[in-house]
Amino acid sequence: MSWSKALRHSVLAGIMLSLPVALGACSFSPVYSGTLAAQPGLNLAYAKPTSRLQQIIYQELALRFGRSDSQTAPLVTVSAIGSAAEMMVTPTTNPAKPLMVTVTATLTITARDGSDTPPRSFTRSATADYTRSGQVMADNAAAENAAERAARSAAESLRLALLAALSR
Repeated sequence: MSWSKALRHSVLAGIMLSLPVALGACSFSPVYSGTLAAQPGLNLAYAKPTSRLQQIIYQELALRFGRSDSQTAPLVTVSAIGSAAEMMVTPTTNPAKPLMVTVTATLTITARDGSDTPPRSFTRSATADYTRSGQVMADNAAAENAAERAARSAAESLRLALLAALSR
């Protein structure tokens, strides 16, 4: 019995000593430091939004990365879809019902400088909760607010995915 306990301790010590060496071989590239974080301007052009969710995502990305009017700047196009679903499976007599809005956004970057670079695409989803109270105006306002919050979260996730892809 003491042999297995000593063996366990030595194996555990070996793992603990080899863990920093194994993780040191990985190449982590943080998105909050380095050249992209110091100068996040990417010289991007944005397509025209066709919905409020797209407009929010374009605004968030332009705020973080900047905007270019150059004809050769890479073109960013976003498609965003929002959907709402009830969070409770069983029916209830309570008029206040929790719902969840999910926004799924796909960002595509297309080079326009004549290079053969294939378009890059990123898809991210984000959710936001709201409560439906039975009052039409309040329900509509809460649904719009939740959709906008989810769109902002999706835009932030797309921004981080883009930074991570460009840092490689």
